[in-house]
Amino acid sequence: MKLLIEPPTWLGDSVMASGAIDKLIEYLNPNEVILFGSFVSTELLKTNPKIDKVIINQKKILKNLITLPKADIFISFRRSLASKILGIKYKKKFFFEKIYTGHMVEQYNQHVDDIIYNLTKKSPKKLYPPKLYFTPKKTNAIGINPGATYGSAKRWYPEEFAKVANYLGQFRDIIIFGGPGEEEIAKDIEKHLTIKNYKNLCGKLSIKELCEYIGGLDLFITNDSGPMHIAAAFNVPIIAIFGPTDYTETSPYSNNYKIITKNLECAPCKKRECPLKTHECMKSIKAQDVIKEINESGFLR
Repeated sequence: MKLLIEPPTWLGDSVMASGAIDKLIEYLNPNEVILFGSFVSTELLKTNPKIDKVIINQKKILKNLITLPKADIFISFRRSLASKILGIKYKKKFFFEKIYTGHMVEQYNQHVDDIIYNLTKKSPKKLYPPKLYFTPKKTNAIGINPGATYGSAKRWYPEEFAKVANYLGQFRDIIIFGGPGEEEIAKDIEKHLTIKNYKNLCGKLSIKELCEYIGGLDLFITNDSGPMHIAAAFNVPIIAIFGPTDYTETSPYSNNYKIITKNLECAPCKKRECPLKTHECMKSIKAQDVIKEINESGFLR
């Protein structure tokens, strides 16, 4: 049996789906597994030893229809129209639908459970948490991650991140993370730093290096983002700053985190930009709130 899997597009979603993909492969036990997806998702998941081949999405439906290989089953972790068009090519296909509830990790597991039952009549009982196949690089450092790909509303302020970094620089080295296009945010933090024991790695790391560095941190302070989910997969202690997004669905999936949010009436709006133009959900969170939570959590003992 040849299995073609389309993971989610975004980094964080792909991390959250990683355990469910492991479960899928374990239960179906195919002869070959082909991964088809965005560059980010395939780079993240291709180190899974159960993945035999990777194909990067060409972003052109017709080209994908022509070039995608034959497979016995096509399984998508996306809801997009493009994915459903690609599914026309395959007799057996499954798509992620808006019928599941709970945390996204749980939703992806529910999706896989339905597929496994449909194909084998087996009912998996165990939830498979996120799992990444990278070896952490131990740094004894604290990471700060000021970016967030989905939109500016998810981003806490550089000057507040800098205040936290200046405080924590007394105890550990600091590493600034971020993806391509977020370099200016990282530079804004640097402008407010009074410490010298830091590295700015924003935009300089591959997906593999990002996972290795984050996996070896002593603490990770971050917006709701893909790197946050990488840290959770490695059980790194996390301080997660939430504003417009729903932490009941996308909080770190581990037992080693604290969420800082103001739980305003307008939240979670789930918008890319603040519809009220105030950004109060993030603006009202101050560096002292984060520092207080770190000290009370005992993460740096």
